[in-house]
Amino acid sequence: MIGNPGVAQFVPFERPVRVAFIGAGRIYDLNVRAYRENDDVDVVALVDANPERLRERSPEWPGAQLFSSLDALIESGLAVDAVEVLVPIVAHEDVVVQCLANGWHVNLQKPMTNDLASAGRIVAASVAANRQLRVMENYLFYEPLQRLKATIDSGDLGEIQGYHMKMVASGRGGWEVPFETYVHQFEQAQRGRGILLFDDGWHKLSTALWLFGPVREVRAWVGVTEVLPGVVVDAPTTIVWEHTSGVRGVWDITLALDMHLRSDYYTNDERWEVTGRAGFARVNRCTGRGIQQPSFEVYLDGEMRSFHSLDDDWASSFRDSGRHWITWLRGGNGPLLWGGDEAVEVLRFALAAYESAARGGIGVDPNAVS
Repeated sequence: MIGNPGVAQFVPFERPVRVAFIGAGRIYDLNVRAYRENDDVDVVALVDANPERLRERSPEWPGAQLFSSLDALIESGLAVDAVEVLVPIVAHEDVVVQCLANGWHVNLQKPMTNDLASAGRIVAASVAANRQLRVMENYLFYEPLQRLKATIDSGDLGEIQGYHMKMVASGRGGWEVPFETYVHQFEQAQRGRGILLFDDGWHKLSTALWLFGPVREVRAWVGVTEVLPGVVVDAPTTIVWEHTSGVRGVWDITLALDMHLRSDYYTNDERWEVTGRAGFARVNRCTGRGIQQPSFEVYLDGEMRSFHSLDDDWASSFRDSGRHWITWLRGGNGPLLWGGDEAVEVLRFALAAYESAARGGIGVDPNAVS
């Protein structure tokens, strides 16, 4: 039996893990990379309400059964061990609770859910079912960011003095995103959960916790830009925070609708820079390809060291995150990145930013939000 605090007790699979994909939209193209040419898994089902989408996806998995709904999959009695849940955020709780109750381990697309009450019910359902809930965070598997963390942890930069994240969302370039995806995002914005701070921003808040641990205070100013009549985007936005270690971070979010950004995926230009007493390290890009310099650089003793051959294709982080999950199911070794409890901390971080902004930018303790 394998067990860690707050995770399921289960016997690791000694055979390929039988997996169903719940949702086959745009994000499927990234998550599926972990499953290709992987002898540790067997994709047994695809579930999506769009029949055309199922027809497009099914040739890759000729042995998989196709279902128009989660209920239809459950009623079929098909043997499933774990599911990839790739549905809109508002459906997360209902879908995840059903999957857990049916005895399936769950790898859930972020954000976990919109509020703490819903998150609590999801975690409670995983405990009750003794099945593992994972809220995947692919950025923790992006090699330039992994190099950044390794450099911080090595002590080479000296005592960390602070760090800065910058994100510019542009309106031109990148891959095609289905209109229905934007509809879901705009509906989220109307619920007070913006596409930049809450959805995409989940990644940035996750990396902050991963790099420097718990946060004790957050201050935020969340802006609004109307991009279409009645449709708003949550920028410009600035968030500052202090970790319990004393390290402070700043995250600047800018919207540049008319800027063209080269990207194979979404049009986000993202950067991280961590400064210590002895030098600094920075990640120059992630989702998009804005700065055409090495994706990771370290400055020490008057010299800049550049890393030119890292795997800085953003999609590789989805591949490696998914493989990590599958390996965990097969052996139960190592941290989940993230389990349910850690994902709740990311959610608290985001909610503290919203509460701070609503109260004029005052400091908010994430542990005090409700």
